[in-house]
Amino acid sequence: MKMNRYFIIALGVGLTALTSCNLDIAPSSYVEAADTNNAIKTDLELNAMRNGIYSSFRSTFYGVNSQPSEVMCDGFNAAIGYGNNYGGIHRTDMTFTSSDYDTEDLWESMYSAIKDYNIFINSAQNYGNANAASKAAADLYAGEALCFRAYSYMELVRHFAKAYNTATASSDLGVPLVLAYNQLEKPHRATVAKVYEQIKADLDLAASYGIADKPGAKRSEWVTSDVLNMLYARYYLDTKNNEKAAEYAEKVINSAAEYVVSSNADAMKAEYTNDNGTEAIMQLPASITENGSGTNSYYTRASNNNKFAAYGFPGKGIYLAPYFLPSGKLIDSYTESDLRLNQWFTKNYYLIEVGGKKFKDIYAFSKYLGNPALRSSSVPNARQHVKPFMIGEAYLIAAEAYFKGGDAEKAKIALNALQSARVAEVTEATEDNIENEWFRETVGEGLRISCLKRWGKGYTARYAQPAVDEKNACLKGDYYEKRAMSADDIHWVWPIPAYEIKVNQNLENEQNPGY
Repeated sequence: MKMNRYFIIALGVGLTALTSCNLDIAPSSYVEAADTNNAIKTDLELNAMRNGIYSSFRSTFYGVNSQPSEVMCDGFNAAIGYGNNYGGIHRTDMTFTSSDYDTEDLWESMYSAIKDYNIFINSAQNYGNANAASKAAADLYAGEALCFRAYSYMELVRHFAKAYNTATASSDLGVPLVLAYNQLEKPHRATVAKVYEQIKADLDLAASYGIADKPGAKRSEWVTSDVLNMLYARYYLDTKNNEKAAEYAEKVINSAAEYVVSSNADAMKAEYTNDNGTEAIMQLPASITENGSGTNSYYTRASNNNKFAAYGFPGKGIYLAPYFLPSGKLIDSYTESDLRLNQWFTKNYYLIEVGGKKFKDIYAFSKYLGNPALRSSSVPNARQHVKPFMIGEAYLIAAEAYFKGGDAEKAKIALNALQSARVAEVTEATEDNIENEWFRETVGEGLRISCLKRWGKGYTARYAQPAVDEKNACLKGDYYEKRAMSADDIHWVWPIPAYEIKVNQNLENEQNPGY
C-alpha cells in the first residue's frame, strides 16, 4: 500500500514526547514491494525506520507471545470462570488444532516483525554502501535488526519444530526462512539445522557490524554486546554446544554493566514493580499514553469494587480475577524464604475472585501486576516495561551448560549465586536442581516450553494449590489439573497455522504430525 513517506516520519518525530526511544511506524507500513531494498534515502529515514524496527521487536513480547507457552505447561491451572481463554492449548486435547488462534498469534507476530526487519536490513545495507558518511550508523542499525531477526527465528523454531537434535536436525522440519520482503514468495519449511544456521549467521553479521563493540548497560533501550551475547548463549544452549553457551553466559554475568540479581524486597519491588532495577540486560520504553506493549493480564485481571473494602484487605476495593492460577506444583517448588515466592505471588493483600466466588487464601501470580507509573487510576493494569533479557537467565544458562559439559563445580557456583541472591535454598548442582531453578526463576517469561523440549522431558502433573483444590477454584479433570504430557507428546511441536497452509500451498505436505 502506497503512503506518503514523509507523513509517516513526521509521526515518528511526534513520538519523542512519549518515549525516550522515539519509536516509529514499522517499515512495511509504507514501503512498496518494488522498493524494499532501497527504502532508505536519507539519514532522517534511516533513524525513523530504526525506531520502527524497535517498535516491531517490542510487539513480539508478553501477552499472546508468552502466556500460551506458560499455561500449556505445568505452572498454571485454569481458574473457574476462565472463559476458555487459551483453553485448547491449556488442555492440549482434540480442540487444539492447526486453527488455534493462540499458536497463530505467535506465528503471525514473529513473521510480521521479520518482514519489517528484512526491509530494514537490506535497505540499511544498501544505503550505507552508497553513503560513506552514514555507513557506520547504517551497519550498526542493520546489526540491531539482525539480532531481532535471530530472536524471532529462535522463537519460531522453538515452538513449531522439534528441539534441536544433532542426529536429526538436518532432516527435521523447522520453519520457512524468509530473508527478503516478497509478498509472492511461498517458501517451504527449512530444516531445523538450516534455521539455526541462519540464526548464527545473523548474530555473526551483527557482531561484525559493531554490535559486539557496543558496551552493555542496565535497562538498555538499545541492542548492546550483552544482548548479542545472550542471544549467542541461547543459540549455543539449544544446539548443544555447552562450552560456548557457558562462555557467552559468563560474558554477560561478568559484564562491565554489573547486572545484579535482586536480593531483598526493596530491590525486587524496584525491578518487578517499578521497572527500575538492576537485572534487565535490555528494557524497552513505555508510557501511559503510548502504553508500550501487550500485557500478561490473564494472571491478574485487576478490578475495583468498593464493596470489597469491607473485607478488610489493604487493597481496599481492588481485587484480582485471574483466568489462571499458579499450580500447587509451582508454589511448592519454592521454599518459604524465597524472595520470588514472596514478591511474585500474592495471597493475602488482594481479594481473589474467580468465577464469581471470592477467596483470600490462594496464591495469584502477580509478577506482572503492573507498574504504577504506567496507569492513570489506582487499579493495576498489568503493564510493565518489556524486558527481553534478564541476568537471572544468564546464570541458569551457565549452570546448565557447565553441568552438561561435565563441570559440576562451576555449575554449582552459577546456580548458588542465583539461589543465594533470591534467599532460596542453596543446593548441589544436579540435573533436577538446575531444571527446578529454571522453573522458579523464569516463570511467566514464556520459556517453560522451550526448556522442557530442550531437556527432552514432559511433566507428570500440574496439581492445584490445596486451597484451590479444596474450594473448587480451578477446573478439574484429566485435561486440567490432572493433565500430564510425556516427552514424546505431539503437542510439544505446535501446528503450522491452517491459514498459512491455505495461502502457501507449498506447506500442504509439511504439517507437523498429529494435526
